Amino acid sequence: MSLILNIDTSMQTASVSFAENGTVLASASNHSQKDHAGFLHTAIQSLAGENSISLKKLDAVAVTEGPGSYTGLRVGMASAKGLCYALDKPFITVGTLPAMALSMIHSAKETNAATVFCPMIDARRMEVYTALYNKQLEELTAPCALILDADSFSSLLEKGPVYFAGSGALKWQKSITHNHAVFLPDPEIIATTAILSFQKFQSGNFSNLGYSEPLYVKEFYSN
Repeated sequence: MSLILNIDTSMQTASVSFAENGTVLASASNHSQKDHAGFLHTAIQSLAGENSISLKKLDAVAVTEGPGSYTGLRVGMASAKGLCYALDKPFITVGTLPAMALSMIHSAKETNAATVFCPMIDARRMEVYTALYNKQLEELTAPCALILDADSFSSLLEKGPVYFAGSGALKWQKSITHNHAVFLPDPEIIATTAILSFQKFQSGNFSNLGYSEPLYVKEFYSN
């Protein structure tokens, strides 16, 4: 048995959830990115109270590490670390892109062994944060910042279907007409973050509380 608090502030919508053995028991979301910092702790306390969950009974605290919004990632990471310190609980980090990809895998239809999943997070202009995964959620290319152009993914699309989704895919959809390009709705990651954090809990794959940092992908400048 495991009870894990999952925190996600990596994108436009932030969420907190309590999950038992990878199944979400209760969750709350905030759709205003600028209010993520004020939302988190109030939401956690309210959600715990409404569901009679004691934070002392948690087995771990998990947070999406990125990539995504620089400010959002820092807010989520700091909050999760603070709770781990205060409660003396293990710390788990979950990649935003694999959480998106797993959601895409669950919602995709008519896939085959060659199908590739490409979650995209908008990084402004024609740049996205992205990575590639197969249907077993194995990483084919590591998370990176990519400037999209007419030839992006052209060789990959010739080999078979590529599923795209996420805030970055919305602008990409306007530029690509290849028959193998399939666009899915914006992936919901509350459930898949809970699944991935539970898998890490089961394997004892905890992150270092003192040295873990957000996965910015691009270098972060504080000034």
